Amino acid sequence: MTDTTDDIAEEISFQAFEDDCRLLGSLLNDVLQREVGQQFTEKVERERILSQSACNMRIAGIEDAAEVLEKKLALELSSMTLEEAASFARTFSHFLNLMGIAETHHRVRRIKNTIQLSKSCDDIFSKMIQSGTSPEDLYNAVCEQEIEIVLTAHPTQINRRTLQYKHLRIAHLLEYNDRADLGHEEREMLIEDLRREVTSLWQTDELRRHKPTPVDEARAGLHIVEQSLWKAVPHYLRRVSAALKKHTGRPLPLTCTPIRFGSWMGGDRDGNPNVTAKVTRDVCFLARWMAADLYIREIDSLRFELSMNRCSDELAKFAYEILEAENQYEERHQENGYQTSHRAHAKHSVCNSPALPTQLPAGADMPACTECNDGESQLPILEFPVTDHSDSFELITTRRRIEEILEGIPCDYDPSQYYENSAQLLEPLMLCCESMQSCGSDILADGRLADLIRRVSTFGMIYQILVDQESGKHSETLDAITEYLDMGTYSEWDEEKKLEFLVTELKGKRPLVPPTIEVSAEVREVLDTFRVAAELGSESLGAYVISMASKASDILAVELLQKDARLAVSGELGRPCPDNTLRVVPLFETVKDLRGAGSVIRKLLSIDWYRNHIIENDNGLQEVMVGYSDSGKDSGRFTAAWELYKAQEDVVAACKEFGIKVTLFHGRGGSIGRGGGPTYLAIQSQPPGSVMGTLRSTEQGEMVQAKFGLAQTAVRQLEIYTTAVLLATLHPPDPPRSMNWREVMEKISEVSQQYYRSIVYENEQFLEYFREVTPEAELGNLNIGSRPTRRKKSSGIGHLRAIPWIFAWTQTRFVLPAWLGIGAGLEAACAKGYKEELQAMYREWPFFQCAIDLIEMVLAKSDLSIAKHYDEVLVSPSRQKLGEELREAFRMTEKYVLLVSGHEKLTENNKSLKRLIESRLPFLNPINMIQVEILRRLRGDVNNQKLRDALLITINGIAAGMRNTG
Repeated sequence: MTDTTDDIAEEISFQAFEDDCRLLGSLLNDVLQREVGQQFTEKVERERILSQSACNMRIAGIEDAAEVLEKKLALELSSMTLEEAASFARTFSHFLNLMGIAETHHRVRRIKNTIQLSKSCDDIFSKMIQSGTSPEDLYNAVCEQEIEIVLTAHPTQINRRTLQYKHLRIAHLLEYNDRADLGHEEREMLIEDLRREVTSLWQTDELRRHKPTPVDEARAGLHIVEQSLWKAVPHYLRRVSAALKKHTGRPLPLTCTPIRFGSWMGGDRDGNPNVTAKVTRDVCFLARWMAADLYIREIDSLRFELSMNRCSDELAKFAYEILEAENQYEERHQENGYQTSHRAHAKHSVCNSPALPTQLPAGADMPACTECNDGESQLPILEFPVTDHSDSFELITTRRRIEEILEGIPCDYDPSQYYENSAQLLEPLMLCCESMQSCGSDILADGRLADLIRRVSTFGMIYQILVDQESGKHSETLDAITEYLDMGTYSEWDEEKKLEFLVTELKGKRPLVPPTIEVSAEVREVLDTFRVAAELGSESLGAYVISMASKASDILAVELLQKDARLAVSGELGRPCPDNTLRVVPLFETVKDLRGAGSVIRKLLSIDWYRNHIIENDNGLQEVMVGYSDSGKDSGRFTAAWELYKAQEDVVAACKEFGIKVTLFHGRGGSIGRGGGPTYLAIQSQPPGSVMGTLRSTEQGEMVQAKFGLAQTAVRQLEIYTTAVLLATLHPPDPPRSMNWREVMEKISEVSQQYYRSIVYENEQFLEYFREVTPEAELGNLNIGSRPTRRKKSSGIGHLRAIPWIFAWTQTRFVLPAWLGIGAGLEAACAKGYKEELQAMYREWPFFQCAIDLIEMVLAKSDLSIAKHYDEVLVSPSRQKLGEELREAFRMTEKYVLLVSGHEKLTENNKSLKRLIESRLPFLNPINMIQVEILRRLRGDVNNQKLRDALLITINGIAAGMRNTG
């Protein structure tokens, strides 16, 4: 599985890291003595030392001694009372979380203290210029980049948001502790603050007692924006701009942003009945409310920063027109004897805003207009700070309007009094900026105002929500429509008949769905979703993703339902729907569908209507999503990786044949078993030509918090995205050197898939073995996501979602889905005489090197002795032989991965990561042993709530130690 330290593990300063770990560990020790007593604290330390000794023996290669110590540790832990075991698990879990905070802090420290970080904009731009890239090509490539990071709520964020807040506060205190100018008293006060935070951690229930709703998940996503991305984006763009100016002579244009953000939270309804049309609508308005609120705060700050009394004629005219329009608006209503309640309410909101800083002069919050004294203009010059006649009023009205919509209160605001889109907000800000530049205030214009313009350009109304639905739901909807119209059953038609029908209807101008149609609740929900999309438009909802897409008709079906909803809504409103139609994005995720992806795109683009639609509506850009999770669960990680590589090549070739550009959308998970891995490595190993300045990629679950939870780490991640995409665009990675390499890959993939499926899907004992050896059945009680763990009510592996599939194996430290079958494939290739060829592929082909390195990383983080302990205690004797066979397959995989990479030991090429992993083991191993004992007891007393709670505590702890869930 991936690790939050994988990208930059080499950047850890171990002395400082260990100092912080000791500080936090001693504070937790103090809390334990106070909260649970000296005797318990001493017992914790004794077990930790025993665990540390066992780890040291194993690292030194003294296996027999390690096994003796581990058995002693397991025996002592299994003899504890339930209350003792739960407290032990909590203690070690908190230790691991605190170590994780220290790791993250040292990433930040390294970023601050390094003049030129590797993979930074300055570093990569410099290297590209030196390697022959012209300044003009570099500048254009950066300015034309289109990257979208899609935040998702897949249930892999194990920690409650309450605990996440506390972890962030501890991280900030560690940062403050690094200051060299702290006096003795200040440092003592800081230590007391840390002690309070650690005490608060211990006294907080770490378990979610209720399942989060999709709206709860969306709020968590919005919190990431407010907490860190809002601060990080201007800083990141300033870095890009400074590096561009240094190496090309030109800064980044103010409204140019290489990276934007999207979200699946509140839009991903594939297999999640809790995400409804109403939920999607509400989440969109929540995002707009957050945008208005954040912009109001920024405008309020600008009011006091920009206090100059000169402006350009253009800005003066603009301000004058606003004043005139508002005066006329009020005069019309005063003639009728009243003032609109909306405006009165907005004015009241402005006047009753939070108290202003006391050092500001009296009246500084009031608007001021002065006559121009230099004779250049007779228009009033709008002077900052302002109150009523500024962006602030429209933003306050926008926020209030959204509140009323969410509360279901009828609202009838004049459209001129609120913002419908970000372009309306950007216009006056750009006028202000241009005015300041023309008046000689460039240095002021490049401050807070420039940052706000960059935020508006990047976030718009925060981010676009992506809608996702399974293709079968659209077929069911069209079945209902065609049957109602006595046209037959759509799903029973062959592909050509479907396409003929869909294209004919798409070319027509009349609605297809009669307003009087009566349909089932499920079909009505699909139709309602398209209505919401028509009402909100593409600024709020960026794309409509079709999961399990396999045919051209799957895409055209969505285009038709979308068109029909827009016709109906525009007819009711008496005006066109806002913005364009949503981008329709097929998601190919099973191996079978990946193999057919290129053919589907060719078929689509051969249809004149569709090709013209892509050119007119989507700027000639076809977007295709490839899924990593289901393909991996379907056929194993190696086969999935190779099929994804080939599918991307085929899709790129198909679009090139028709002169259409392509954006590939990567549905990556956090774990390697679901396509995760270090960002830079992942992008640099894509097929040549698949990253041509554009990229979309998901960031899921705990990875969102790990990568973007702190502003400093967020800036670093955004830079890595930018430089990796830039390199992949201008200096694409090498393709396979020869057809022979492709043949070798096919051989490995074929054998790997056969072995994987022979175990997972064809071995009659495997399903029961899986249920016994992992806590899969108990994961549903964890309340970490709104989505059900299974697509359908079935106990088989096929309908189990990829996340709990990976999550369960990660808990046992075996991480089977990420490596199973790979050893068999490599062994078969070596047996055919391809050993030297494989080693050459590893040295020279980025894709293959990335695949092998990620497998090596997984193997290094796995633990056969812990996995064996689960087998020995939890698995029926009749199935323990299967466990031994799987452990032998693990050893074979390790042998051949090292043979191919040329490494003597796992993680030989990343010793810092190896050291970090080893530092966690003394705390992680005991939690695994406690989990095994609790599972044993729970399976004999399934309704014991205390046992369930204790199990969930161990699940939290192991996730903290592995720095990953699913």
